[in-house]
Amino acid sequence: MHQNPNPDSQFNQHRSRLFGIAYRMLGSRADAEDVVQDAYLRWHQSAAPENAEAWLVTVATHLCIDRLRKAKLEREVYTGPWLPEPLIAADIERHTPESIAEFSSDVSTAFLVVLEQLGVEERAAFLLHEVFDVDYQDIAQMLDKSEAACRQLVHRARSRVRRPAPRFNVSREAHLQLLEKFIIASKSGDHAHLSEVFAADATFTADGGGKIIAALKVLHGLERLARLFLIMARDYAGRAEYKIVNINGEPGVLRYIDGELDAASSFEIEMQEGADGQPVARIKAMYLVRNPDKLHMS
Repeated sequence: MHQNPNPDSQFNQHRSRLFGIAYRMLGSRADAEDVVQDAYLRWHQSAAPENAEAWLVTVATHLCIDRLRKAKLEREVYTGPWLPEPLIAADIERHTPESIAEFSSDVSTAFLVVLEQLGVEERAAFLLHEVFDVDYQDIAQMLDKSEAACRQLVHRARSRVRRPAPRFNVSREAHLQLLEKFIIASKSGDHAHLSEVFAADATFTADGGGKIIAALKVLHGLERLARLFLIMARDYAGRAEYKIVNINGEPGVLRYIDGELDAASSFEIEMQEGADGQPVARIKAMYLVRNPDKLHMS
């Protein structure tokens, strides 16, 4: 018989934290929800732990590590680039206010893509310490490693994930204004419009999962992107509509073709020095998800 008093109430206090950890570990909402459900089942089968949060985080971390090891093998044979499943605003809003706070930082698509460079245990140790503020002693117990080994994992991960601090910060207003320009440029395919939107060294990554047409390699540079957007503007003329929404906690764009959701795009924006010496917002990287298995709104 279950010995936890009010087990559902106790579990629900930590549900959003478990989902936040699992999503950052796996980059998949569906897999993250499965981890939370598995943790819930194990919670109901357990005796009351002394520290419920630590117990649940440990269980969820182990479940994530097992899933991520399998997922990494699958992603090695994935058709084209693999991108995380986007969390569109509606996905986040169906969680609690506390869970929304979990997604206020360090959940951008660009950040999750960088995390893919890390080993499984590196990723776990880094996220637990750097994002969820778990101390090294607890991480060592969760990963069954020494504290020194966990410190080394985090140090190594930090050096691989860290990026130079931007010279200028991008305000939400500048971000939204740039996306409005992006939509106009996408509809027109005009090179001049696109050059006002993308940085000269911008990259474009698309995820079709082999189920729908998408670029099979990362595209580099404004000229290659301009050619692609010109083709898309011609192909989708009169058929495409765009909507700015929140994707992974930041402004992003949904594209609808003939009224059906076709793609979710998130962006890495940076402020660059314009011709007049004043900072201007430009898209440094664009991540477009077309794999229909990853396009869910609730």
